[in-house]
Amino acid sequence: MKTAISIPDALFKSADTLAGRLGVSRSQLYATAIAEYVAKHQARKLTDRLNAVYASEAGTLDPVVQELQARSLPRDQW
Repeated sequence: MKTAISIPDALFKSADTLAGRLGVSRSQLYATAIAEYVAKHQARKLTDRLNAVYASEAGTLDPVVQELQARSLPRDQW
């Protein structure tokens, strides 16, 4: 799909230089950059959802599990 965007001249020049250095077209550079940006924000959304779920749960371990964890490592590794 074709689209038109407006970006500052300095950013355009930097992107053009980077595309040349990487040996890719500007279109490929922009598509890659946008895909990475979208993926980053989708991951953040997932993290936010997980944080909301875990925020509603108690943050303490069952005493039996806590004791088993304490026994699982020698004291000198703490």
